[in-house]
Amino acid sequence: MSDPTQRRGDHWWRHLVIWVVICFAVFPPLYVVTAAFNGDQTLSGSSLIPRSFTFENFKGLFVQKEGGAEVFFVRWFRASVIIAVLNAFFTVFIGALAAYAFSRFRFRGRRMGMLFLLLIQMFPGLLNLVAIYIIVLRTGEVVPALGLNKLTALLVVYLSGAMSVNLWLMKGFFDSIPSELDESARVDGATPAQIFWGVILPLAVPVLSVVAMFSFVGTLNEFITASVLLETVDNFTLPLGLQAFVSTNFEENWGSFAAGVLIAQIPAIIGFVFVQKYIISGLTQGSVKG
Repeated sequence: MSDPTQRRGDHWWRHLVIWVVICFAVFPPLYVVTAAFNGDQTLSGSSLIPRSFTFENFKGLFVQKEGGAEVFFVRWFRASVIIAVLNAFFTVFIGALAAYAFSRFRFRGRRMGMLFLLLIQMFPGLLNLVAIYIIVLRTGEVVPALGLNKLTALLVVYLSGAMSVNLWLMKGFFDSIPSELDESARVDGATPAQIFWGVILPLAVPVLSVVAMFSFVGTLNEFITASVLLETVDNFTLPLGLQAFVSTNFEENWGSFAAGVLIAQIPAIIGFVFVQKYIISGLTQGSVKG
């Protein structure tokens, strides 16, 4: 028979761990929110309750100040959203085609191809930066639109990882769709393309939404690859551009930085609102069958 005192002690430690985790999860976002509405541009002067509440940090992002980072904020925001949307769309499109092929067709090298795609994901992305930089540099000499300091080149680099772990997630979901539906459509005279577009994809909306959301948020927050490929401030993406507020030698605008971070989360929040009902089913069915 267990000791009640021991059970109470274990219960106390569990509560302590939960509250510590909650504090570390809630405190940083809350501190950013208060810094965005604080008139003091320094972090040392910020507090959980702003001493001087103001909206100037938000207004300053949209006021054209020549020679400052504020003049480019709207351009950074627009570029990041466009790249994130395009990357999410093409990631879903390419990944769905590949996942459908691996799920429904049997061909030589199928198993090894899946294992190879899983294996290359075990290596950190930082290992690829040198090779990616050289490839983009040389490609730009032939096709300038795909060279350094081009947003199109950055998008292509992001799409190079479209068939990553997302492929396994989508394949697992496609495996959960009964193959009898394909056979029934084939008996009715449907072509493979009609089966894919008219039967499989409508049923795979949950997993497609999850992959699109992950790709969108990941691209919107990506910093390292963009910092390597983009060189001039007018072509920066939003995460790379926000660094300009706090990386200058003689001026650090932490209030404007925090305000920009909050605005950057708006597209992700909107996207989550639209796909939240698909997230659980898309993740569970894809992971179980994968």
